[in-house]
Amino acid sequence: MSGLLDAYAKAAGEDTISHLRQLASTLNGMKVVHVNSTREGGGVAEILCRLVPLQQELGFDARWEVITGGKEFYQCTKSFHNALQGNPVVVPERLLKEFEKTNRENADRMKDALEDADAVFIHDPQPAPLIKYFPNRKGKWIWRCHIDASQPYRPVWNYLRKFVAQYDASVFSLAEFSQSLPHPQYLILPSIDPLSEKNMDIPDEEVDHVAATFGLDRSRPLAVQISRFDRFKDPTGVIRAYRLAKKFSPGLQLVLAGGGATDDPEGSTVLKEVQEAAGGDGDVHVLLLPADAHRTINALQRAADIVVQKSIREGFGLTVTEGLWKGKPVIGGNTGGIKIQVIDHHTGFLVSTPEGAAMRMRYLLLNRERREDMGREARDYVRRNFLLTRQLREHLTLMVGLHHGSEDRIGMG
Repeated sequence: MSGLLDAYAKAAGEDTISHLRQLASTLNGMKVVHVNSTREGGGVAEILCRLVPLQQELGFDARWEVITGGKEFYQCTKSFHNALQGNPVVVPERLLKEFEKTNRENADRMKDALEDADAVFIHDPQPAPLIKYFPNRKGKWIWRCHIDASQPYRPVWNYLRKFVAQYDASVFSLAEFSQSLPHPQYLILPSIDPLSEKNMDIPDEEVDHVAATFGLDRSRPLAVQISRFDRFKDPTGVIRAYRLAKKFSPGLQLVLAGGGATDDPEGSTVLKEVQEAAGGDGDVHVLLLPADAHRTINALQRAADIVVQKSIREGFGLTVTEGLWKGKPVIGGNTGGIKIQVIDHHTGFLVSTPEGAAMRMRYLLLNRERREDMGREARDYVRRNFLLTRQLREHLTLMVGLHHGSEDRIGMG
């Protein structure tokens, strides 16, 4: 067993690793390529930076390619992101032309990597048209949607669908996100890596140091939301909830921390809105963190009494999983994948308004024993359902199904 797999065996169990090896043995070291739009920033990049090495350790020729483009390309794909989550966004024709042109140029660059691959996973809308430029592709192509597409703005979805429909299969995070498509659809929940810098155990002294660095008083209650500065994450709504809760807990502090993503041109605008909403309150800490600030995020979540993720729309919400893994109850928006993770009164609370979030903050801050009980239940829930080894197993199962097709029996090594 390799060192990396051995480490996961300690976290997830020897039986889990054995099962992964059995599944991988039926695929004979096939070539697998993942394509997304950024190596840093956002949950997709975080998943791939660990999933691909694990596939390599299991004997696959696994690779990770990144589509790149100019300002107009990212303006277009950000519009897609907003439209898939329900915003009525009109995308100008010139941006659509730039979108397809950029994919064509990237297809030329990636030809050697993609044309002879046995399985290609295309993540989200940004690289969706790549399939159009590979008519002689060898393997199976799978479109993986990480976005809450339950109620997309139809004109934009209809445009994207003409590309997505060409794939051999698609993967969504929840059944409600799936769409009418002429191929098999699979459901795979995202996951966190328990061994990554963002989720590994760290000493209390490091947590204290990070808190002190940002001027946080660990003797006073702290609520933390970690996310990109995106309106769908509702950071200004979190500030309103904090102000309401602070009337009952005068010592309450709030951290809103996140980084930028190279494929998100709106982040700086939203950051300014959040800074204005904070209004100079010394107990509201708005932190723009670098993309590699994983241990800092880890420490902030561990310093928190409450983790918040008050999203209005959310594909899954890995920051919720991270908070639960740290043994913190999470106050989360009643939407998307958050509903799968936050079990009301058990692992946290689901809310729809700033007032509801404030009420739950007050309850948790006034009931320490209950807060700690919910935190223990939260960590155990993640251990059983949302670790990377489970997601890897489901990826392998999907590939086994697509690769072996209609065979009556599949031999397991």
